[in-house]
Amino acid sequence: MNEINQQTKDEEIAQAVQQGQTEFFGLLVTKYEKAMLRYGYKFLSQRQDIEDLVQDVFLKAYTNIQSFDVERKFSSWLYRIAHNTFINALKKKDKQPLLFFDADTLFPHPIAKEKTDKLIDEKQIKAMLDKCLQQVSIKYREPLVLYYLEELSYQEISDILQIPISTVGVRIKRGKEKIKSLCKDEKYEV
Repeated sequence: MNEINQQTKDEEIAQAVQQGQTEFFGLLVTKYEKAMLRYGYKFLSQRQDIEDLVQDVFLKAYTNIQSFDVERKFSSWLYRIAHNTFINALKKKDKQPLLFFDADTLFPHPIAKEKTDKLIDEKQIKAMLDKCLQQVSIKYREPLVLYYLEELSYQEISDILQIPISTVGVRIKRGKEKIKSLCKDEKYEV
């Protein structure tokens, strides 16, 4: 492969890197850097930690590019590396709060932007959902985030978390139920 363009698939770019055209790895970094940072913000609250961890994710991907199977999706492989890196970082942290949930994504509701009281309500709703989500175990939280915020398919989430697709669906359903239950306990109906 001598020519890489915007239509070139990630898997083809990864294959070129595997074959020694290492300069093309930068294209993958450019394409996925924002997504990895966004994904990282869901796990750690300190910006420097996230940027360092994302650099670590790309370093691990580059170092292990030969183990990538070009018959699979590159994005799922990269998210799996990120998942492992972020989970390991979480284990090292002393129970830092995980603030990363956008309430509108999971429970959309119309807000009249011109009304101040509605904007205040929106902030209160987001704060309440964030509070409830923090109480949901990572087992359910992560599939919710990957599905609703990262907009990944059940198959991609299955590949990343290395669990069956049916388990992904069950965890998303139970996670939503848990959030609703917690919000009810907090005297807020969703």
